[in-house]
Parts: sequence; structure tokens; C-alpha cells
Amino acid sequence: MFAEYFELEALVNEFVLPFCRIGAMLMAAPMFGARLVPARVRIVLALVLAASLAAIIPSPGTIDPLSAAGFLMVAQEILIGATMGFMVQMVFDAVIIGSQTIAMSMGLGFAMLVDPQRGMNVPILSQFFIILTTMMFLALNGHLILIEVLVRSFITLPPGGASFGTDGIWTVVSWGTQMFAGAILIALPAVVALLVVNLAYGVISRAAPTLNLFAVGFPSTILLGFVILQYSLQTTLAGLTNMLDNVFLALRALSSGVT
Repeated sequence: MFAEYFELEALVNEFVLPFCRIGAMLMAAPMFGARLVPARVRIVLALVLAASLAAIIPSPGTIDPLSAAGFLMVAQEILIGATMGFMVQMVFDAVIIGSQTIAMSMGLGFAMLVDPQRGMNVPILSQFFIILTTMMFLALNGHLILIEVLVRSFITLPPGGASFGTDGIWTVVSWGTQMFAGAILIALPAVVALLVVNLAYGVISRAAPTLNLFAVGFPSTILLGFVILQYSLQTTLAGLTNMLDNVFLALRALSSGVT
């Protein structure tokens, strides 16, 4: 009986703790945590990664899995993994916020579509930007970089060892400001251009009061909005690339303890 209990302790120390961190990251990260990805697929992927990394992960020592310390270690591993995935997810949330602002300026705020990743209604323009961001994420090998950072975190932040600490938590909170800054950078070119268009329509309405702006201005604003998006696409892609690079740098700094 005691031998089986010690085997359970070894299993928890060498396998379950890394599995909790990996599984939490896969649940919170974009693409891996999408609603289209079945939970069984995420569990199997977490099991495969945990088994592959079992030989290189430092052992936390002998810890009773049913003790308060054991439960705290599991909670700590879940927190570390979820934090890493959540920081990358905030980049996609910034894209949604920025694209919603553009859609409202264009008059497309009423055109809603179900986001398959979250299962919620978002403007159809937001879905276009989500697809664009996903393609950029894959083109930059973001999924591989995320797994690489996760693997390195087991060396710098071994299971049962130190966590992010106060400075690391503050870094995660501060990264939230980057989400709103990124949303503004994505929406600013189109919103400013559409503001000029609306001001022009205001001048036209004063010069020709009999002109029905609802029949002319509404479709022309949507058309001009798509033209503006086309010409500002290069700036948008550069902003998305910069945001993804910054979040990868922040994850590397966070997992290595440099904050």
C-alpha cells in the first residue's frame, strides 16, 4: 500500500504538475483554446507534451499530492499556464476591439457573425480581422514559439518552485494596456479617414439641404470604408506583427523571471 502511494507521489511530481501547466495554457491560448477544438484533442495534446518533457523537467521533490502544499502547487501550475495563454489571447482581443470601432464608424455595426473561436456574436469585420490575425500568428510560427516559451518556463520556473511573483503579476496587468493601445493603432487610420468623410457629408448637407444623406451617405460610407481598409492594410499588418513580437518578448521575459 505504501509503495503504491509513493508511486502516486512520483507520478504527481513528474507528470501531473507539468500536465496542469500545459493544459491550462492550451485552454487559454488562441487557436488551441478555440471552441472548434474538442476538449479531448487538447487533453491528448497536453498529455503528449507532458510525457515528452518528463525527462527534462526538474523534479520538485517528494510532495504529498493530497496535502495543502500539493493542491497549492497544482493551482500555481494552472495559474502559470493560463497566464501565458491569456497574454497571447489579449492580442486577439485587441484586434476585436479595434475592428469593432472601425465597423461602427463604417455603419457595419449591425452586421453580426458568430465567432467560432468564442461562440459569441461579433461584427463581420471583426471576423475578417480575426482570420487575418490568425494567419499572421501562424506565419510567424506563433504556435511553435508559444510551445517553446512553455518548455523553457519549466527550466526557469520549475514545478513546485518560484512563480511569477509580484513583479511578474504586475507585468501581466501592465500588458493589458498594450491591448487597448494596439486596438487604437489598428482602428486609428480608418476611423480618422471615416471621420473626414462624415465631416464632408456634414458640409454637403448644409450646402444642399434637400439631398437625402441616408440614401446616399450610408452606402457610400461603407464603400469608402472598404477602400480605406484596403489602402491601410499594410499598416494594419505591420501593427499586428509588432503586437505579436511584443507579446512573445513579454512571455520570454516573464518565464525567465526578467520583468
